[in-house]
Amino acid sequence: MASNLTWHQDPTAPVAIADALRRLLRRCHAESLECVPARALNLVCVVPAEQAAAAAQRLRAAGRHHASRTIVCAVHPGRTALGATAAIDSGTDPRPGTFAALIETVALDIGERHIPYLDTIVDPLVVSDLPTVAWVPDRDDAVVPLLAIAQALLVDSVEEADLGRALRRAEELGRHAHVVDLAWLRSTPWRERVAAAFDPPDLRAELEAITALTVRHEPSSRAAAVLLVGWLASRLDWRPSPLSARGDVLAGMAGEISIVLSPVPRQRVRGLGGLTLRTASGRMLSLDRGPGGLAARSRDPDGSDRAWTVLGASRGEPGIFGEGVRHALLRDPAYPPALVAARGLVGEPGRKEGPWTR
Repeated sequence: MASNLTWHQDPTAPVAIADALRRLLRRCHAESLECVPARALNLVCVVPAEQAAAAAQRLRAAGRHHASRTIVCAVHPGRTALGATAAIDSGTDPRPGTFAALIETVALDIGERHIPYLDTIVDPLVVSDLPTVAWVPDRDDAVVPLLAIAQALLVDSVEEADLGRALRRAEELGRHAHVVDLAWLRSTPWRERVAAAFDPPDLRAELEAITALTVRHEPSSRAAAVLLVGWLASRLDWRPSPLSARGDVLAGMAGEISIVLSPVPRQRVRGLGGLTLRTASGRMLSLDRGPGGLAARSRDPDGSDRAWTVLGASRGEPGIFGEGVRHALLRDPAYPPALVAARGLVGEPGRKEGPWTR
């Protein structure tokens, strides 16, 4: 049978939780030799107690990119003692001769008083010699102690209302750990299609002749849009001036290149909705969300038009989060320069010191 074992204690201590996890693993092995512990990644999440259930659901939705051991710290106002529930679940019923990976979850109930000491609480609970990624969507003060044990930080710049602050925060955190920004990952399919469109050798010169770029996005996802523009700016050596607001639209120039970021009010999925790119020769490339993939249109300099569908369904928010967990083990060299360029686009040039050290 699939292993599913649980332990709970309140109040408790980190050493007692670590001992309980070892006992649960021994019980799993005693019940089934086909169940083995996954050993790829630790994930530490810190959220307010009222958001713990939603965070746990989002973590479960990561699917096959789920962390090997997940530690969810739910912060309760006024709580003084540490409580914990540990669970081990294989999730599958392995056939004879096959193996099932054991996923370990620790749910910690903590108080505000525990926040400065999160590193000493969590350190005994992470699997040694595995990378650790921290996801702290709402508590910057919780990031500071976790920097002592986390090699990667999972952030989502679209969740910050202040676009400039979101990009500044991502860059400051990047000075202390590997940052995985879900806003950046939301632009991945679009960046791939633009790169593929200009990959033929006879079209690469057109990249130097871009005259206009319009990016359409879900209203709250300006960060994803500006990071895509930042990617092009960093790769093509543009020198953009800060974008200015014209109602809900951001617009500006990079030399002689017109840049427009336009929200799509009816779009309900976070991320980009489309883009249109034009060159001096009259070439045009347009991509938009559509049924079953991206609706693509192009116009050649001779005026001939083509339309086709780039197959591939949207990954959705669960897929984006799963990709974020996977990218904690990867390094994307295109992100840091794109982030620097994006900060310039919103009038946030240079580096500023943040509160990420003790």
